[in-house]
Amino acid sequence: MIGVALVLSGCASQGKGSAAQAVVNYLKALAARDLNGMIAASCADWEADARTEYDSFTAVTLELKDLQCQQVGGEGDSAKVTCSGSLIANYGAEDLVIDIADRPFRAVLQAGEWRMCGYSQE
Repeated sequence: MIGVALVLSGCASQGKGSAAQAVVNYLKALAARDLNGMIAASCADWEADARTEYDSFTAVTLELKDLQCQQVGGEGDSAKVTCSGSLIANYGAEDLVIDIADRPFRAVLQAGEWRMCGYSQE
């Protein structure tokens, strides 16, 4: 009985989804120009920044290519996530390819769910 309780408590502390999936959800919402999806995938502290990122891509069409993310560090309710792939911003006759691997992400466990919470400084 104690073993079952320990297993269940361990699962509960992990929260819903994963840190990497939270970042994927955020980036997919960004590419789809889905502000509500971006905010839903963000921690409370990042919501204003999510709006700023959304606004910064107003004049372009976005496409995600070869996106893959994985948790590479962190402990407890904070995690570092790195991704590979590209975010392609189309400005009409020109494409700007943004390498997603250039910026590691930070995810936090908030209200029982993993959420994207900015960029890691590490």
